[in-house]
Amino acid sequence: MTTPVATPWILGLTGGIGSGKSAAAQHFSDLGVDLVDADHAARWVVEPGRPALASIVEHFGAGVLQPDGQLDRAALRKLIFEVPQERRWLEALLHPLIGEEIRNHLARARSPYAILVSPLLIESGQHSMTQRILVIDVPQSVQIQRTLQRDGISEQQVQAILKAQSSREERLNHADDVLVNDRDLAWLHSEVERLHHFYLTLRGGRS
Repeated sequence: MTTPVATPWILGLTGGIGSGKSAAAQHFSDLGVDLVDADHAARWVVEPGRPALASIVEHFGAGVLQPDGQLDRAALRKLIFEVPQERRWLEALLHPLIGEEIRNHLARARSPYAILVSPLLIESGQHSMTQRILVIDVPQSVQIQRTLQRDGISEQQVQAILKAQSSREERLNHADDVLVNDRDLAWLHSEVERLHHFYLTLRGGRS
């Protein structure tokens, strides 16, 4: 008789722009943890042939499509940033679909715990799918410096992104664990390994 495989508990991993959450997530993945990235799920739901893309085109017109039939994100972003109710319409359409996509992928996880990586874990309500939350935190000055180096955008743009993301305080209020990522990559890896060994001892994400 095969023993039933225990359902993995879900760790939510989040952090502001430039915090290094992608590097942390990558190391968890290298350690054998299954992870689902909410940004990838957000891309999957609007692929050609999916109902969401048809609804978006019906609502905004064919101008939001690229010649190859893919969604033109830049065109759509421009339309919704200028009109708040359009952004709300789009969120109301996509958030439930993204949630469903994430749940389907998490349901296939086979590691003792699985990770949902999401920059908007708190704001989008996706944290309700998780049993524990890890916040990758860095001082704001470091966030700005890293993002400027990485993305080559202006400081004003970085400030605008920081404003749109949940405040650092709000993220930290939701955190069960905080990893302050203000040193080098080797240190980040050692901290991820320390947390990973701790997480393997938890049942359902709780000690």
